[in-house]
Amino acid sequence: MKLKQDESKGAPSKASEPLPPAAEGTAIYLHLPFCAAKCHYCDFFSVASEGQDIEGLLAAVRREIELRAPRAPRTVFLGGGTPSLLSSAQLRELLETLERVSGFRASASEVTVECNPESLSRDKARALLDLGVNRFSIGFQSLDDKTLELFGRVHSAEQSFRAYDAVRAAGAGNVNVDFIYATPGQELDAWRATLERIVALGTDHVSAYNLTFEEQTPFRRWLEQGELQQLPEDVELEFFHVTRERLARAELPAYEISNFARAGRACEHNLNYWRNGPYVGIGPSAVSKVQFTRGGNIKSVGEYKRRIEREGHAGVWTETPSPAARLGETWWLGLRLAEGLSESEACARAGVDVQDTANDGVRERARAIALELQRQGWLEEHGARWKLSERGLPLADAVAREFLRLGEARGPRE
Repeated sequence: MKLKQDESKGAPSKASEPLPPAAEGTAIYLHLPFCAAKCHYCDFFSVASEGQDIEGLLAAVRREIELRAPRAPRTVFLGGGTPSLLSSAQLRELLETLERVSGFRASASEVTVECNPESLSRDKARALLDLGVNRFSIGFQSLDDKTLELFGRVHSAEQSFRAYDAVRAAGAGNVNVDFIYATPGQELDAWRATLERIVALGTDHVSAYNLTFEEQTPFRRWLEQGELQQLPEDVELEFFHVTRERLARAELPAYEISNFARAGRACEHNLNYWRNGPYVGIGPSAVSKVQFTRGGNIKSVGEYKRRIEREGHAGVWTETPSPAARLGETWWLGLRLAEGLSESEACARAGVDVQDTANDGVRERARAIALELQRQGWLEEHGARWKLSERGLPLADAVAREFLRLGEARGPRE
């Protein structure tokens, strides 16, 4: 999973000012928005590639890399959109620019590219491996062709398996497969059968998400019009538990609510997000977090190109949340992980100095929220670490969101 790169999470400010330079080692996310077709459930910024100026957009992305990419990133993630839709030559020019500017091949322990089955071949996978990619994330989404059609996908289940075999044959040693479950009309036994086929693949990582009906998507509109029916909550809960149990038995335990990995194969790039680390987002709609300031690029292919050419950046908003807001978000993100987090880790990641009287007892207020959630049975304390309880796991966002109330308290932005 990549974090949603087109959300600002707050009121924008200083819209015309670029973010400060990122420190050496900062993670890099490249957003490449083109897809063969727009999926009906997707609310990320992406556009169908037909009729688009792909070369012009890529030239602007390369220019933004030259202007903003940090040296020696620890991880790199190519997302979108569908990066594998690009030709091998286009990907080579992009990644060679990134290497020239950042030197990522020597520094990054993980370089991920998102792929869709219809645009992934053995030759393209081999080319990507030669260019420094060492992790592939393949969007299977379903093994039922009728469901894939409902999703708006342009591949079949059989193509998904062929793509997986192609990247393995090319020499890929770290592969993730993406799936969506609890889809309209889906039977639990059918999902169990899918899980068996996933396990049989021998994949290193699985991302399995409960379907959500996001605003401004055809799925949400169809739900509101009664053309789609969401599964009952108790049925969705069964899907959730069946997924965790079967993948755990296959030595793919959950390390995050929707992500499962073999030992040593957790996605390092996404772990940085969940631990509220810094990152630089490049491309239209991409979000960055540098020090304690966040900012995002415009959600437009044409305007992104024009702004990069004219102003040297495409940022349209920045914000620096208060220490209380940062601490609340750190708890919110960190509790999604099986490792949980300690109070001292949360403060360190959020840059909260608990000795500073201006912080108005924010650590104590966070602990009070944790204790109340523990009393209700949603959180557990394991030594110095806080984790979601078994009861709290299926409601992770709702439970962890309680900590976002810290940012609603008094106190101006920095």
